[in-house]
Amino acid sequence: MTVQIAPRKKLIEVSIPLEAINKESAREKSIRHGHPSTLHLWWARRPLAACRAVLFAQLVDDPSSCLEEFPTKQAQDAERDRLHKLIAALVPWEASNNETILNQARYEIARSVARGRGDKLPLIDQMKPQQIIDYLQKNAPPVYDPFSGGGSIPLEAQRLGLTAMGSDLNPVAVLIGKALVELPPKFAGRKPVNPEVNELHQWKGAEGLADDVRYYGRWVREQAEKKIGHLYPKVKLKDGKEATVIAWLWARTVPSPDPRARGAHVPLVSSFMLTSRANKEVIVKPVVDRAKMTWAFEIDENPSKSDIEAAKKGTKAARGANFTCLLTGAAIDDTHVKSEAIAGRMGAALMAIVAEGQRNRSYFAPTPEHVKAADVAAPDLPEIDQPLPNDPRAIWCTLYGLDRFTKLFTPRQLVALTTFSDLVMTVREKVLADAKKHWSDAQVGDDCRLAEGGLGPAAYSDAIATYLVFAINKLSTRSCTQTAWYVDRESTMAAFSRQGIPMTWDFAEMNTLLDGSGSYGNAVEWTAETIDNLAVGSRFGTISNLDAAVNNYPARPVVISTDPPYYDNIGYADLSDFFYIWLRRALSPVWPDLFRRVVTPKKEELVASPYRHGSKSDAEDFFMQGMNKALAALRSAATDNDPLAIYYAFKQSEIATDGITSAGWAAFLQAVVDAGLIVDGTWPMRTEQPHGLRAMKSNSLASSIVLVCRRRDTSAPTITRADFLRTLRREMPAALAEIRHGGVGPTDIHQSAIGPGIGIFTRHSQVLNTDGTPMLVRDALKLVNQVREEITAPVTGEYDPETLFALDWFAAKGFEKGRSGDAIVMTNAVNVSLDGMNAGGFFLADGGVARLLRREELPDDWDPANDNHATVWEACQHLIKRLRAEDGGIDAAAALYNRLGSHAEPAHALARRLYDICEQKQWATEGYVYNQLHQEWDAIEKRAATLADVGEARDLFSR
Repeated sequence: MTVQIAPRKKLIEVSIPLEAINKESAREKSIRHGHPSTLHLWWARRPLAACRAVLFAQLVDDPSSCLEEFPTKQAQDAERDRLHKLIAALVPWEASNNETILNQARYEIARSVARGRGDKLPLIDQMKPQQIIDYLQKNAPPVYDPFSGGGSIPLEAQRLGLTAMGSDLNPVAVLIGKALVELPPKFAGRKPVNPEVNELHQWKGAEGLADDVRYYGRWVREQAEKKIGHLYPKVKLKDGKEATVIAWLWARTVPSPDPRARGAHVPLVSSFMLTSRANKEVIVKPVVDRAKMTWAFEIDENPSKSDIEAAKKGTKAARGANFTCLLTGAAIDDTHVKSEAIAGRMGAALMAIVAEGQRNRSYFAPTPEHVKAADVAAPDLPEIDQPLPNDPRAIWCTLYGLDRFTKLFTPRQLVALTTFSDLVMTVREKVLADAKKHWSDAQVGDDCRLAEGGLGPAAYSDAIATYLVFAINKLSTRSCTQTAWYVDRESTMAAFSRQGIPMTWDFAEMNTLLDGSGSYGNAVEWTAETIDNLAVGSRFGTISNLDAAVNNYPARPVVISTDPPYYDNIGYADLSDFFYIWLRRALSPVWPDLFRRVVTPKKEELVASPYRHGSKSDAEDFFMQGMNKALAALRSAATDNDPLAIYYAFKQSEIATDGITSAGWAAFLQAVVDAGLIVDGTWPMRTEQPHGLRAMKSNSLASSIVLVCRRRDTSAPTITRADFLRTLRREMPAALAEIRHGGVGPTDIHQSAIGPGIGIFTRHSQVLNTDGTPMLVRDALKLVNQVREEITAPVTGEYDPETLFALDWFAAKGFEKGRSGDAIVMTNAVNVSLDGMNAGGFFLADGGVARLLRREELPDDWDPANDNHATVWEACQHLIKRLRAEDGGIDAAAALYNRLGSHAEPAHALARRLYDICEQKQWATEGYVYNQLHQEWDAIEKRAATLADVGEARDLFSR
């Protein structure tokens, strides 16, 4: 009989190694091959590193709640540091399949589960890895993501040995989740069934499944070439040989509005550039005969600089659909283009042919043969010929007559995609026959389909078909008129480079039978590489098609970790229809329940889309009502022992003057509060690294924030606004100190401070304003920011008067020039003289102009030990100067640190304060250096402590 013990505080409620998590989350963006994000496009996926770390920290006890094991603060800090190091080892991509690291993480989770149950767990070296997973499967609650989307959270729960569950309203998201979480474990450890199977290979995980995807994908591609190879003629070279065409580049055309053009169609081209390789540029050059009012395209392989500049502009006259008539020079405005396009008078003209070359691409002018090859009859596809959603925020092509999905493809592209689609159903029968030959009688006897829970040949052939259709969806993003030509890389660029379907004026039609980037063969290989990395240490998972607002949760209680829709950021249903229609055409027999609708469900989707609900306010009301229901449902299903983790993603437009208060953020937090949840942690997760001024400015705001929540007691008291402020001032200093100890730097402290602050607000049933009305989250956020500013502002007693003056001057002027008269007023306020500031060596007032000296102007040989009046300002600036010098770094800064004495810690506090000023002023470049000093502070202190040899320290200092 187990003994129930009171819930313990989890690691995520105290501190996590945020910088390590953010670093790996950002790095993950550059990892492609084998990454689950390459299986199928889904928007706004959370990085696996973040999901893995959050889940681990949600489930592992914080040492402060384990007094029997860690009775002192010193012991708790040491254990917390150990867990932080384990998270840092766990989050890199390379750890995804590292069973040693994963097993350590699973064991730590199992230890916490055992503590909660009162069980005694053996030491890790006394347990086999499978025993740890078995313990978790039996005793740990399932992890459930009710907005599973691209499947990152269930996948990482499965990787950690937990029971993984998820659901989503969108069928495309559900199928992606099934392909990641459900299917690989069903067929893990099996040999491939194809005729070329390597009988000697030891097939681990889902490698056999991946091998069959490769084999049968090749078969589909070979059969497709037999059927449609004639649609892709080669181009003839000057020496009589032939080259394979990579792509045909097209320009849309409309009749010219100028009567002089006599109704001739003219091209709408955003750029005539074909390649931008330095000194090897190639352009399309229009040849115009104004006497006959005709034009044609030629290829110029040796363009002049003026021709290159003209080519970059195409026939564009301004932003939007504003062009210049190629024949007469007349203006073609947006209104004309729209009216002609909607009337069905927008066409397309072949602009250039791109073919394989000996080293690079070869470019050719259009020929009648290639124009004719593209002129095929479009197949009748009622299931594809669905209307595009009329969302003016993200789908703009409808304004130009491209209002049905079939219009987003050329006839040749429709023929190709339907050919591949039909062949997948053919190859499914081939897989079924091969599986029956290879598998045992008992396995063959299981004739249930995949959607029915089958594990035999029928289910396996369904799985192979599913993955091969995913490859067709990849192909569709390179085989539509949203595909652009990427001149820098001389390749096609997939559609959905942004979260929308814009209007394209010139587009690239790829040869679908290629073997290279973007082709079907390439898509199959990327799919197989992803499968290779799945089903590691996992058990069956479950992803269901459910509406989060009315989800009754098939399992209870569960650990909630979820990434909900973000107010009005992305219209997932609208965008995913592009894929749904092709999935439905091929896979409705395989997944009949998922594809019972003609398009994805829209009415129930929790997105504040004004076009669906009539107005912005009605859309917000819908979002709030639906999100309240969804949050209430997940609250009722959540365990009492573990906190909930809820992600919120920001748009950069949500940066506001008072920090991160925005309509979407405040509305979302209000929904969390209204659902009866306490927020006691907010962890900023970034997926971008700052590079350059613009990036650093945007990086002042996290890409997303993880809210750590627990259920609020129904008997929670009501307090007043004054009580709320007093509690904030009493509790937040210690909470912020703990957050800083965990490694949170100035960049993220504003967002992290919301956790303890809004936690105080949410643990009360209400906070009453002075007029007796309940305080809203938006107003509570402002008070939290106010108190956080009070706490993070320095105690002026730590600073000498000169530093106080420099701080005030910096806040007003930065390093720019000001008036000496202003400086006199400000020096009087802190009881120093202007002459004294001039003598200090870091401020200059001369001829009525005054300014702070920049770091590069400060003396290189400054030594605080020999300066009778060293200041904290100088200590901070010289530390940064040494840290960032080409011949400096940690060692040089540490040597200076050892000579600063009592000025060292105030210099650190000053750096944090200066960063706050830079963020408020949006001085991103300057703010970056203060954040850098903070991030390296621990390393500087540790190195300083090792410089016991005076001679070494002196050498480093004088270097």
